[in-house]
Amino acid sequence: MSLFKRLRDLTLSNVYALIEKAEDPIKLTDQYIRDMTEDLQDAEKAVASQIALEKKFKQLFEEQAALVQKRTEQAHMAAQAQNVDLARRALEEKHAAEQKKTEYETSYNQNKQLADNLRAKLDDMRKQLTEMKNKRETLVARYNAAKTQVEINKAMSGFGSDSAAAGLKRMEEKMLQMEAQAEAGNELSSSKGKSLDEEFANLGKDKKVEDELAALLKQYENK
Repeated sequence: MSLFKRLRDLTLSNVYALIEKAEDPIKLTDQYIRDMTEDLQDAEKAVASQIALEKKFKQLFEEQAALVQKRTEQAHMAAQAQNVDLARRALEEKHAAEQKKTEYETSYNQNKQLADNLRAKLDDMRKQLTEMKNKRETLVARYNAAKTQVEINKAMSGFGSDSAAAGLKRMEEKMLQMEAQAEAGNELSSSKGKSLDEEFANLGKDKKVEDELAALLKQYENK
């Protein structure tokens, strides 16, 4: 007995609820689809057999109906010919055919009703299978999207805001320290690197500035 047959009393909404709770909804949906396909194939065979019975009784009913009509006409012909024995035999077979016709008609109607019910159920099974297949496509899309989101979240977890901020702050402090060291080294090498001639030259430059400043101030002393 297939899984779907064991759960045949469940509605599709109940089946979907079970699928949503499953650890692997795609795998469970595929299992349902396989079981429903198997059930559908069995149902198609049953419906085909029932339709065959319906057609068989219909044919028997129609044959007896035709025989009733034929024997009725023959009885009239025999009566017109004043052939009493032949007319009697025709009427006897007519009555027997009428009885069989009634029996076959009843069987035909019963089997036709059963076949119609099975056809309706078969159509419903096909619709449910189609709906389940459509559901699978939706589930696959949702499952893949969720899986991708989980992978992204997992990757992003390595970029936590606290750890990233702390790491960035350490990098800034290290850079400031390195820049300060470099600037101090430049000043030290600059002061050590001056020659005696360069110092005297700078001293002469400072004297020129002072002389020019004194002359400029002197111009405005008497004003």
